[in-house]
Amino acid sequence: MDGTSIIIALIIGLIAGWLAGQIVKGGGFGLIGDIIVGIVGSVIAGYLFPALGISLGGGIVGAIIASTIGAIILLVIIKMIRRA
Repeated sequence: MDGTSIIIALIIGLIAGWLAGQIVKGGGFGLIGDIIVGIVGSVIAGYLFPALGISLGGGIVGAIIASTIGAIILLVIIKMIRRA
């Protein structure tokens, strides 16, 4: 990955993590935490959606939507673990 790709991945991760934190109340972890949650959510979505045969299209908007859904899944799992 070159520098531009890394910056784009970080921006997508930040947006996805922030959106997921807004959707899942109490799920925000600050700037760095939201970036990490968004990036991990992107990885989750990258494995989960193709396995289920789901395609959200290409481009940055599709990546943000997929990453946000993956981050929401991650935040719900984290909330379930914290309650236990």
